[in-house]
Amino acid sequence: MVCMGNICRSPTAHGVLAQRVEDAGLAGAVQVDSAGTHGYHIGAPPDARSQAHALRRGYDLSTQRARRLSAADFGTFDLVLVMDGANEQAARAVCPPAQRHKLMRLTDFCTRHAASEVPDPYYGGDAGFEQVLDLVEDACDGLLAQLRALRPGAVG
Repeated sequence: MVCMGNICRSPTAHGVLAQRVEDAGLAGAVQVDSAGTHGYHIGAPPDARSQAHALRRGYDLSTQRARRLSAADFGTFDLVLVMDGANEQAARAVCPPAQRHKLMRLTDFCTRHAASEVPDPYYGGDAGFEQVLDLVEDACDGLLAQLRALRPGAVG
């Protein structure tokens, strides 16, 4: 999961997908992580507002720490899911050409919301953080459904 600073959207997506993976009994088979395209907050925990809104829905983001996306991430992960067009462009700049097929937008997996981006809630109010959670939950459910369709029985 990738956003700009790795303190709002991507740690929220990381937390939601990690919980969904755990609930599906796949914690040992699926690795979830998050990063930022910029190094503004390296080592910092997720934004307090992101943590508070996520916790209200049962997602604990408190152990996460911001890090910067690297070219090595494209070799480590099967998918690198970005939150918006600006971060897609920034991620593409560090992505090895042979790994570009792994780079997608998280919203590509939404099934209930018609959105092409997960908007940055940083400068807004509570509604923005709730919108992020709504979109991320939808996309993570859609991602798990697609994984189930690709490998029936492999994903709970």
